[in-house]
Amino acid sequence: MEKILIEPRDGLVVSCLSNLLQTSAEEALAAGDTFKVGLSGGSLVQLLAQSLPSITTDWSKWYFFFCDERVVPFDSNDSTYGEYKTKLIGKVPVTEDQFIKINPDLSAEEAAKDYIKKMSVFFPPDRVPCFDVLLLGLGPDGHTCSLFPGHKILNEATLWVCPINDSPKPPPSRITLTLPVINNAKKCIFAIVGSGKAEVIKKILQDRENLPAARVQPHNGELYWILDEDAAKFLDTV
Repeated sequence: MEKILIEPRDGLVVSCLSNLLQTSAEEALAAGDTFKVGLSGGSLVQLLAQSLPSITTDWSKWYFFFCDERVVPFDSNDSTYGEYKTKLIGKVPVTEDQFIKINPDLSAEEAAKDYIKKMSVFFPPDRVPCFDVLLLGLGPDGHTCSLFPGHKILNEATLWVCPINDSPKPPPSRITLTLPVINNAKKCIFAIVGSGKAEVIKKILQDRENLPAARVQPHNGELYWILDEDAAKFLDTV
C-alpha cells in the first residue's frame, strides 16, 4: 500500500514523520517486542534530529540499524553512524549500544557478513528480517540505500546485506540492505523536503520509471512518501 502525503512546509513533514514513528513504536511495543528501525544518512539525519525529541516512548526498547553504511571510521564525515552519534545521542535518551553498527576495520565483504551476524541477534536467522520501519533516502539518480541504477546488487535474492566496492558515489566501499529485506518491512518511509529531489520524485511516483527507489514495494507492509510542496512540485497532484 502506497501513501503520498504532501505537506505545505518542512516543519509539517517533521511532525508527520514523528506521528508515524510514534504509532509504529506503540504497535511494536504493545506486541511485547523491541522497536527495530533502519536508518539512512543524508538529509534524513536532520529530519530525525527534529522529529524524534517530540516522541513519547520507552526509548530503551528502540534499536537502530543502518539501511546502508559507508565502510569508513566512525569519526569520518562520511560515517552515517558518526553523524547520528553527533546529532541524535543527547537529544533523545538512547545509548550507543542501541545502534547496531558495522565494524569499520573490516573490508566491505567482511563487514557485510559481520553485519548479518549482528542482525541475527534480533531477527530469526532462517527467514528474511522484518523491520518495523525503514527510513529510506533518495538520491537524485533514483538510488536508495546503496542500491544504484543498473547495479547487480539490485538482483540479489538471498543475502540480507551486500558489500559494494564500486559505488558511483564516494566513498566507494559500503554495505547495503538488499531489496528482499527492504520489501519485507512493515513500513518503508521516504521523508523528503526541498526542490532538489523534485525531478526524481516525479520520475518515480508519476512516470513510474524503474529506478531502484521505485522498486521499494513492501509485500505486506506500507510505503509512505512524506513530501513538502517543493519536493512534490512536479507531481500533477500539486
